[in-house]
Amino acid sequence: MSRYRDAGVNIRRGEEAVERIRELCRSTFNANVVGDLGGFAGAYRVPGFPGQLLAASMDGVGTKLKVAILCGKHDTIGADLVRHCGNDILVHGAIPLFFLDYVAMGSLDPQRVEELVSGLALGCRDVGCALIGGETAEMPGVYAAGDYDLAGAIVGLAPEAEWIDGSKIAAGDILLGLPAVGLHTNGYSLARKILFETMGLAVQDRSPFGDWTVGQELLKSHPYYGPQVRIARAAGAVRGMAHITGGGIPGNLVRVLPTGLSAEVKIGSWPELPVFRFLRDAGRVSQAEAYEVWNMGLGMILAVKREDAPAVERALEQAGHPRYRVGAVTKGRHEVRLTA
Repeated sequence: MSRYRDAGVNIRRGEEAVERIRELCRSTFNANVVGDLGGFAGAYRVPGFPGQLLAASMDGVGTKLKVAILCGKHDTIGADLVRHCGNDILVHGAIPLFFLDYVAMGSLDPQRVEELVSGLALGCRDVGCALIGGETAEMPGVYAAGDYDLAGAIVGLAPEAEWIDGSKIAAGDILLGLPAVGLHTNGYSLARKILFETMGLAVQDRSPFGDWTVGQELLKSHPYYGPQVRIARAAGAVRGMAHITGGGIPGNLVRVLPTGLSAEVKIGSWPELPVFRFLRDAGRVSQAEAYEVWNMGLGMILAVKREDAPAVERALEQAGHPRYRVGAVTKGRHEVRLTA
C-alpha cells in the first residue's frame, strides 16, 4: 500500500492526467513553441526577436498552505512559491523577468492578502523579477473558512542557443547535488499525515528532529539556486539540471535524460536531513517511496561534463556553496537508479 496514496495523493493518476491532456496541448502548438510538454518550463520564441526564448512556468505550493494556516503565518509561503517557480525556469538557463500570482479565499481577508503578497514580493526580490500583477478571488462556498489557495506563474528570457534541456548530457557526465533545507514545497500531504495524525503532534510542539517547532521545520523556506547555478555555469559545462520537486529524485532527474542514458545516484553520498529519516521511520515509508515523494536532501541536481566537474566543484566550494558528487550518467535504459 502506498503511504502517499493513503494520505490522499495518487501520483499515478497525476501521470495519467498528463497523458490525457498531452495531445490537447499539442493541438495548440505553433512554430514558435520550442520542445514538448514534460520540461520544467515551457519555451516560446519571441516574435520579432530572433534567437530569444520566453520561458514560462506555473505552480503552487501544495498543502504546505495548510501548515501556514495552522501556524497563522502567511508572509513566507509566497516567497516559497516564487523561488520554486524561479528554479523551474533556472534549470533551462532562463533569467526571470516577471511574476503573476493568484490568491483565492472564501471570504476576503485584506490583512491576509497583504501578508501573502509580502512573501511574494520578497521572493521576487530574491529571484530578481517584478511582481507585475495577479488575481485576487473571493469564492464563497468553494473554500472553507480560513482556507485559501495560492498559485503563480513566472516568465523569463533565455537565448535559444543557450537553452538547457538535457539533450547534450552524455555518458560519463558527473551529477552534482545542491542541498535542500527541508521539504521545500512537496510531499506535505504525507508529512502532515505522519506528524499530525500518526504521531499526534501539533505545529507548536518541539520537533523530534531538530531544535525548533514542528511548524518551523515544515515552513522552512524553499531556496532559489540562482547564485549556485551561475557559478557552476561560469566554471564549466552544465549540460542539464533537475529541480527536485514532486516525484523526487527519480521522477525529476529522468526528465532531463536523453534516450539511451540512465543516471546512477548513490544513496549516502550526501547528508540525509533528520526530518526525512524521522518521517520514513515514524510513517513506515519504504525507501523507494520516500525517494519518490520527498527531495531527500537534494534541491537540485546538475549534470556536468566529466572534465569540468572538478572546476565546478572548486568554484562552488570557494563561493561557500555546499555541493555533493552524487552519481554519474551511464549508457543504458532511460531511468534513474538509486544505488547503495
